[in-house]
Amino acid sequence: MPGLRLGSIAPNFTAETTHGVLNFHEYLGDSWGILFSHPDDFTPVCTTELGEVARKEPEFKARGVKIIGLSANDIASHDRWIKDINEVGNTTVNFPIIGDKDRKVSTEYDMLDALDPTNVDAKGIPFTVRDVFVIDPKKVIRLKISYPASTGRHFDEILRVIDSLQIGDKYRVTTPVNWQKGDKVIVHPSVQGEEADKLFPGYETVKPYLRFTKDPSTKA
Repeated sequence: MPGLRLGSIAPNFTAETTHGVLNFHEYLGDSWGILFSHPDDFTPVCTTELGEVARKEPEFKARGVKIIGLSANDIASHDRWIKDINEVGNTTVNFPIIGDKDRKVSTEYDMLDALDPTNVDAKGIPFTVRDVFVIDPKKVIRLKISYPASTGRHFDEILRVIDSLQIGDKYRVTTPVNWQKGDKVIVHPSVQGEEADKLFPGYETVKPYLRFTKDPSTKA
């Protein structure tokens, strides 16, 4: 389904993965989720990326986030390549990776590369770019980022955005530029008057539209 936007419902699918056949929505359950694609197995940038995701999986789990990877390789290729990822990254890949050889899921999520003429298989069919979809427990797409095949992702930034989304949902705040968990946050514009005083006592007003308060998620 090309044209997926923030706020779209993440399309459901059933696919072969390194953990067997999975229904995407059932796999996510009531959790947050990350669906991320990589161009090809046994390639340098992808090997470093999946090793990093494996190392950071406990951090995603701590935020209630389930991970699932995808590329247009088959499961046998994934299984062989995971051994390299574990060796090179000194880690263990525990999350499932979809074998999307027929490009069914990657087409539905508009992941196929239209930029890099070298990011193709032996038949000249495009591989995927480095897409990331963050999906909330209601199956709503809350973040989508596309990186070119040549550029590895910064997964600390993905964690940062998840932190921002989760505290925003819970506490009615937004987060400023370069925000990190524990930094001051911004009172949401919809919170005004007595409600703002009650929810965020002592908040700092810089401009009527810009009000800072302590990160409420760090309160004891």
